[in-house]
Amino acid sequence: MNVEFIIGIGLIILGTVATAWPSPKTYITRLINLEIPAFGLLIIMLSFDETIALLTFIAVTVITTFVFVRVIGKKEGSG
Repeated sequence: MNVEFIIGIGLIILGTVATAWPSPKTYITRLINLEIPAFGLLIIMLSFDETIALLTFIAVTVITTFVFVRVIGKKEGSG
């Protein structure tokens, strides 16, 4: 195992715990905490040097972040 893989695993575990139990329980905090394991997964992909997987991951992350922000905006607007 190389260093990038170990850092990626650590970020995934840390981000999962931070997303499950956020300190201020707001939607924005959960969204930001959700990005931490995403970066962990990104670093793991970089450790394997898989370019197509990395590009797919970046594209999916951009789309899901856009969807999450829209859902949060609608949820805060209705309540």
